[in-house]
Amino acid sequence: MAKYPNITVSITTIDGNAFSIMGAVTKAMRRNGVPKEDIDAYFVEATSGNYDGVIQTSMKYVNCE
Repeated sequence: MAKYPNITVSITTIDGNAFSIMGAVTKAMRRNGVPKEDIDAYFVEATSGNYDGVIQTSMKYVNCE
């Protein structure tokens, strides 16, 4: 289950670029009042691995469709 289940990001409509996905997720998190510390933690975790890690980390923080 996502840490912020009330936030949904449609990653299927985003350019498949990892940075586009991370941008959409962080933007949604900011819009929904997620604390900066959690947004920073998401970004660090998402950029610490490969492309699959970006998807998995995004799903860990928000609902991805």
